[in-house]
Amino acid sequence: MRHRKKTVKLGRTSAHRNELLANQVCALIDNKRIKTTAPKAKAARSLAEKMVTLGKKGTLAARRQAIAILKNEAAVKELFDSVAPTFESRNGGYTRIIKLGRRISDSSEMVLLEWVDAVVTAAPAADAVPADEEKEVAAAE
Repeated sequence: MRHRKKTVKLGRTSAHRNELLANQVCALIDNKRIKTTAPKAKAARSLAEKMVTLGKKGTLAARRQAIAILKNEAAVKELFDSVAPTFESRNGGYTRIIKLGRRISDSSEMVLLEWVDAVVTAAPAADAVPADEEKEVAAAE
């Protein structure tokens, strides 16, 4: 029985798991949204919410705790300066998980992990052709 055993091991050693989750949270802070597998997102969500709580405190001690966990001073600065203040009136639930379906290669459940209040603008696809050029190409043929 796994009663009161909260840690999800993700098939990694504890050091590897801690670095993985720290990198996921740093990517979430920088990009506002990350695409990952469901178990990793559920584990990273817990750490991300703890980091926002530290960011809301705003003290030097909280900043040092966040740097000790995330090991990325630029991400911690972004967390304390822009991410945490947007959640000042919220008491929890800073992230959301959106299911995307299964990955084709290994059938892993893929999800988007994103901030609740973040507005993410979708970047245009690299192979997308603007509508004006499509009309010109069609007229030329």
